[in-house]
Amino acid sequence: MSNGEPRPHPADILSDRILDCAARVGKLVDAIPDTRLGRHIAAQLVRSGTSPVGNYEEARSGESRRDFVHKLGICLKELRESRGWIRLLIRTELLPLKKLQPLLDECEQLMNIIGRSIVTAKRAGMKEKPRRRPKT
Repeated sequence: MSNGEPRPHPADILSDRILDCAARVGKLVDAIPDTRLGRHIAAQLVRSGTSPVGNYEEARSGESRRDFVHKLGICLKELRESRGWIRLLIRTELLPLKKLQPLLDECEQLMNIIGRSIVTAKRAGMKEKPRRRPKT
């Protein structure tokens, strides 16, 4: 940055994007029509769409690389589920595509980023030498 301020850490940027996505999901859920189907989708989407916030933050403080990968995997699964509910909203025309498409796009971008992070973490773990237990 040209103003001398330190650049934000990529993990902080991703954390903010996940948080923003969850906030957008929350607003979207409140706009879903109050029908039987609308209530069902809203309940599912609010769970899956906000879950990545906690799971990503947990991953950032993972106790091991395996724990980190596991929690990122949960984050990815929840993003995939959210994408499915958003696609169902599109298919059922409960909300206009114009309102849903940007959130669907962000969800897919986050899925790609998290997926690549999982692959990178697993690959880095494979390069590490196994630790030997000290002889006692």
